[in-house]
Amino acid sequence: MINLFHKIKELKDESLHSKHEQLVKGVINALNQGVLNKGDRLPSINKMVNELGYARKTIVRAYEDLKSRGLIESKNFKGYYVLNTDTKVKLKVALLLYAFHSFQEDFYNKFRKELGNKYHIDVFFHHNNIDIFKNIVNSISGKYGMYVIAPIPSEEVQDILKQFSPEKLLIIDRFIEIPKEYSFISQEFETATFSLLQELLPAIKKYNEVILFYTDKADFPVGIKNAFERFVNVYKIKSKIEEEYEQGLVRPNTLYFTIKDSDLWLILKDCKSKNFQIGKDIGILAHNDNTIKEIIVGGITTISTDFKEMGFEAAKLIKSQSKIHKIIPLEIKRRNSL
Repeated sequence: MINLFHKIKELKDESLHSKHEQLVKGVINALNQGVLNKGDRLPSINKMVNELGYARKTIVRAYEDLKSRGLIESKNFKGYYVLNTDTKVKLKVALLLYAFHSFQEDFYNKFRKELGNKYHIDVFFHHNNIDIFKNIVNSISGKYGMYVIAPIPSEEVQDILKQFSPEKLLIIDRFIEIPKEYSFISQEFETATFSLLQELLPAIKKYNEVILFYTDKADFPVGIKNAFERFVNVYKIKSKIEEEYEQGLVRPNTLYFTIKDSDLWLILKDCKSKNFQIGKDIGILAHNDNTIKEIIVGGITTISTDFKEMGFEAAKLIKSQSKIHKIIPLEIKRRNSL
């Protein structure tokens, strides 16, 4: 470790660097020059204090900074070890999503592009399973400089997320009640979906019946179902809710409201086989927009948030290290299917 201490002490005469910056840059220089290699153990905090004469909190802060970049890791009761020698990384980010749906791919692509190559992103999926969620959070906690998480709306998850310090956690996608110190960029489903269905009322009334495909077994927002039930009750519209579409049962003069893309593709397949014209013989309304829905069969009308905007805002927050409380509004993309 003599060479490591030498690299740090070399920076003492550079007045532009604080003691914290000297420590971080000294370790980075040691990594770049091969003084430290992956798996090497760093000096303990006590040894750093004795050798350099810096305050303990200064050394702890420097080690935490190096951890946030993904360069070192701490192992319980064993000390700090070199985890990665790629010193070009500015911050290591954990991104925890429901699943890689097409609309979340839009979020990721924009998020990745806006952050650039200096930020390392590891992606995880919890699939709306609380046990998987807890296991992933336990495995990533303390290993990243920033955590961007799409939570499962529940009190248990709220308590789990409070283990992260507010400046290192960003909630995205689903809104949950969490202390105001934490940042979020979320959607609101119930009020917004009801309002947008009202805007579509004249088009919806062209059809004899409206069917929503919704199941509690999936990661569907309950706000969509609540808004739908309220809407059809207020406007006396014949309707039903089914868990999923059964192939071959497409009926004319019916409006189908889908959340899951696999239901949508089966409906379109049946319409093609029966020569039903989308937007005339049957209507289709889908939640969550993507490029395919924009172009297929003349375009599918959607109710959706702008996931690219969500990705842009998330990246901007990480780069600026600021705070945000933002609801990305839902909007209608009117196309030929309705």
